[in-house]
Amino acid sequence: MKSDKSIYACQSCGFQSPKWLGRCPDCGTWNSLVEEILSPSGTTHSWEEAPVWKSVPQPLNEISSQGEQRYLIGIEELDRVLGGGVVPGSAILVGGDPGIGKSTLILQVLDRLAGAGHRSMVISGEESAQQIKMRGERLGAGQSQVLVVSETSLDAVFKILKDFQPRFVAIDSIQTIYCAEISSAPGSVSQIREVAGRLMVWAKKSDTSLFLIGHVTKEGVIAGPRVLEHMVDTVLYFEGERGHAFRLLRAVKNRFGSTNEIGVFEMKDSGLEEVKDPSRLFLSERPLNVPGSIVVPSLEGSRPILVELQALVSQTNFGVPRRTAMGVDANRVSLLVAVLEKKAGLNLLNQDIFLNVAGGIRIDEPAVDLGIAAALAGSFLERPISAQTVLFGEVGLTGEIRAVSQSLLRVKEAQKLGFTRCLLPKNNLEQILKNPAMELIGIGSLQECLGILF
Repeated sequence: MKSDKSIYACQSCGFQSPKWLGRCPDCGTWNSLVEEILSPSGTTHSWEEAPVWKSVPQPLNEISSQGEQRYLIGIEELDRVLGGGVVPGSAILVGGDPGIGKSTLILQVLDRLAGAGHRSMVISGEESAQQIKMRGERLGAGQSQVLVVSETSLDAVFKILKDFQPRFVAIDSIQTIYCAEISSAPGSVSQIREVAGRLMVWAKKSDTSLFLIGHVTKEGVIAGPRVLEHMVDTVLYFEGERGHAFRLLRAVKNRFGSTNEIGVFEMKDSGLEEVKDPSRLFLSERPLNVPGSIVVPSLEGSRPILVELQALVSQTNFGVPRRTAMGVDANRVSLLVAVLEKKAGLNLLNQDIFLNVAGGIRIDEPAVDLGIAAALAGSFLERPISAQTVLFGEVGLTGEIRAVSQSLLRVKEAQKLGFTRCLLPKNNLEQILKNPAMELIGIGSLQECLGILF
């Protein structure tokens, strides 16, 4: 009888080799190749007994253009990130650091869906039913109709799903479920790929929405092969600092909506509570009339959020000055430092520069360039910027201020929080009607902006 064939698979990227290698030639990780046994094909699996496909091939011009059906969860922050609710038959992968609140969020989601009359189920491979019951009581969901089962075998999971036929299912976590036909340990590349693939096929055939909770590595990405993120429909990352109560839910992939939206939550004793006015929350502890502090209206998807940028510029005691940025791209900060030196005449060559976005949020859009430059200049010159001033705009390499998108939304958000002056690109000023309640100043260059502020 022919023995099973073995391969060596990288646990970081999924690269396969017929022999063991000390270093993965694909991703460069050391000691990541683990031996895995390939089982013979031809066996029948329980997942193949799922219902047949409900749709048939048809020409594109005959397909109805009506929007897909969605189930509203009732948590506005999450519904917006998902693009307007959960699509039937979709697979949603939720990742985040240990203890960030992934299981808490999913339990609250299923509790809302069960309360709306949809059969929901939690399949946990990490916690017992009693532990989930304790969390539910803490969240106020002790009397919920959510079905709970503790199981790690994929065949047993499919039998449970076939018997109860839930509409929404959460797997906590995907790394703990194993397939008996594969000899490698749970959480390995082969196990995760096989388990996720079979669950995806079952979800599509049965029109059941699937929530997969995934662990993250020390680099902050979801553990397992990258193909796991390619297989699912939506990938959500739950972000937050352990020292902060705020949690950010960000979509990095969404086949049914935008990937620019974020949801803001606050962790409390009773669970995660959505924050509907994050701008006021992020600015609640802002120091007034302090050099290096400035407020910038940033746009996350369709929502404008006012965030505080803090800069600290001090003379270095070493040969090479430090450049540290938290919450923004460090390369972008270095570029703006060079523009300030060349075009504004600020001697920052021998200065340590530290930049931080207060509240733990991360901003990637170029509209905050002007705020970064103004904060650095204010800290270097030891001159505070008026607490009633906001500014935004993209800074070019020649010192020009370029227009950004959705300027009217940014101005309205700043006005709502009581700011009385806004510096913005001249091209954006031409698109905004005069507002007597707020002073709008159009600027065309970085030198002009610094001249008005200081």
